[in-house]
Amino acid sequence: MLETVWFVTWALLWAIYFVLDGYDFGVGSLMPFVAKNEEERDGVYRSIAPFWDGNEVWLITAGGVTFAAFPAAYAQLFSALYSPLMLILFALILRGSALALRSEMESAPARRLWDGCFFLGSFLPALLFGVAFANLLQGIPIDSEGRYTGNLLTLLNVQGLLGGVAFLALFLMHGAIWLSLKTEGKVQERAARMAQRLWVPLVLLMILFLAWLMVHNRQLASRELPAFFPWAVLAGALVPLLGTGWFVSRKAWAQAWGTTAVSIVSITMGVILAMYPYMVRSSLNEDFSATIVNSASSPLTLKIMLGVALVFVPLVILYQAWVYWIFRGKARKGEAGY
Repeated sequence: MLETVWFVTWALLWAIYFVLDGYDFGVGSLMPFVAKNEEERDGVYRSIAPFWDGNEVWLITAGGVTFAAFPAAYAQLFSALYSPLMLILFALILRGSALALRSEMESAPARRLWDGCFFLGSFLPALLFGVAFANLLQGIPIDSEGRYTGNLLTLLNVQGLLGGVAFLALFLMHGAIWLSLKTEGKVQERAARMAQRLWVPLVLLMILFLAWLMVHNRQLASRELPAFFPWAVLAGALVPLLGTGWFVSRKAWAQAWGTTAVSIVSITMGVILAMYPYMVRSSLNEDFSATIVNSASSPLTLKIMLGVALVFVPLVILYQAWVYWIFRGKARKGEAGY
């Protein structure tokens, strides 16, 4: 029972992280297309400056839960996905460095260099997180010793690439709406046009990705999951996106951002819960897989963790909600270092 509780919690933590840092990824990936001069680029940075480091707390939390609640699965994950996870880590370091140091640079070439780091540090994680989770659902080549027998190219299969592009498109939409909500002038106009142009390709990509998952992943037809589960995931991801199109067309940016957030939660939770009871499923032999039972910590550890989580997670949520309330409205010059 405790293993299942922590598996669902693990899925929820990833969903929260993708909602919050997802718009950061989208903003950074869109910056070259929506900001044409120094003042406009400063406006893009200001839109996320008070929030981005707080958003990454949820990545640390999700990683910490993996390590503490499912240590054997953690070991397999960091063995199998070592290359993409290291690329994500280095990209996040580049992005954080750009956000912290760009405003300190006086020369235009130096600022442009950090702008490039900001773009790369946003684009790569958005793509690679999708590749990683799509591969986890279909299974990866893990042998009887828990060793990964593939390489980076093994992960760049049809499902992995579809997942990467679908996640990237969703984060781009999320980021375009955030910029429309938080910026003014030309940046807002370009971001709004970008959101309008992205909507149809995003919906088509999501239909293609989810249809592929339903056809090619026997986990979605597992006896461990109710028969309606695949259709619930499909509806949970697509119905909010229909609402996004409606709200974007009416420039109701807060509501549009909320609907993309719901879609991100639905698809993330759907992909992860469809893995149940596996944490890391072996495509070579299911007996080699890490499940929530054989990879979990002791019941006492899980109980202690649950008590800590019930106390501190609400506090983190309240604090982060307060930060968003304090910095509500349009991003202004001088906020959070800009």
